[in-house]
Amino acid sequence: MSDLPLRVLVIGYVWPEPNSSAAGSRMMQLLDSFLVQGWRVDFASPAQPTEHQVDLAAQGIASHVIRLNCSSFDQFLLDTTPNIVVFDRFMMEEQFGWRVEKYAPQALRILNTEDLHSLRHARHQALKAGRDYQPQDLHSELAIREVAAIFRSDLTLMISAVETRLLQQQFQMPATQLYTLPFMLQPITATQKQQRLSFTQRRDFVSIGNFRHAPNWDAVLYLKQTLWPAIRQQLPDASVHIYGAYPPPKATQLHNPAQGFLIKGWADDAKQVVGQARVLLAPLRFGAGLKGKLVEAMQTGTPSVTTPLGAEGMHAELPWSGAIGDDETAFIQQAVNLYTNEDGWQQAQQQGDHLLEQLYNRAKLEPDFIARVLQQYQQRDSLRQQHFIGQMLRHHSMKSTQYMAQWIEAKNKHN
Repeated sequence: MSDLPLRVLVIGYVWPEPNSSAAGSRMMQLLDSFLVQGWRVDFASPAQPTEHQVDLAAQGIASHVIRLNCSSFDQFLLDTTPNIVVFDRFMMEEQFGWRVEKYAPQALRILNTEDLHSLRHARHQALKAGRDYQPQDLHSELAIREVAAIFRSDLTLMISAVETRLLQQQFQMPATQLYTLPFMLQPITATQKQQRLSFTQRRDFVSIGNFRHAPNWDAVLYLKQTLWPAIRQQLPDASVHIYGAYPPPKATQLHNPAQGFLIKGWADDAKQVVGQARVLLAPLRFGAGLKGKLVEAMQTGTPSVTTPLGAEGMHAELPWSGAIGDDETAFIQQAVNLYTNEDGWQQAQQQGDHLLEQLYNRAKLEPDFIARVLQQYQQRDSLRQQHFIGQMLRHHSMKSTQYMAQWIEAKNKHN
């Protein structure tokens, strides 16, 4: 617990949906960490409400609907008087950062990236072009915007150490502006382990992911068109159950019981459906950050088969909780092997438990995270003096963003 009665304002790109996406789970972990300190937490977003959003009021968090390009937010800041402002993704820093600097200048500005959007985009473009990703692919307009927002922020939360290193090596980001914080999870208890279904009690494969997230949709298509027919040929009695929020018609049309390819859509309890399967498949061909589905698989004792990109940044140098397929042939064979080999399956499950304990234990991660936030808050003035590039970018780019926002607001009033 901190002695400082801090007030935290989170500006969300979307309303949190912990049952729909890893980003929603990550946001709830951050909010909970602030609440545990006894801090007051407000959550504001310009996004439309959704059917799956969490009840923030039940958590003790006040919700506020805010508007883009509107000076009403300025008064909201003056009324809220936050000590810390968290921008959920760089687009929110672009929209609201200059207003926070002007009307809450002493507030610590934290950027929560979820993942490095520009890296995900660059990898997607390379895949569409039919070639391997190259570091120079990252030098895009999206990267310019995202990296500028990171420089402008006092502290940026990176979910993957791989992405932290990339920012430091490729863009010379100071370590004093970055903090690597993976998923913060409650340890799996002995009782929870005992309640898991055994190898013989489980059947079929599972794949899960929000269909609105491009890497997930690509993985479903890749599974349907290339990987699953070959797996099914070796395991004719097995099916794969595809779950995820917001399935579009193009996804539901892939449903084919005769092929054992079952589009299930929204899962009320993701861990339950993952925990019933014998193996989780995550054939991700592009993306960034850490993959919530792979962590959920570990939590439920379900070994997984994924790609090197899927496992990126998720296991340090420790053995993976399943298998990592370097190519199509390896992915297919490892999926079959894991599904049919009980000894290998049990070893993979134990490796998942070890990964959770070593890398994702909230009891280890949260105290260091809060200590860093407090340190950054207390030293914010001196650190801002050190971060000259951030000062420069705030001076120039914030002015252009400010004038554009004010022009849009004035235009809207006259329409």
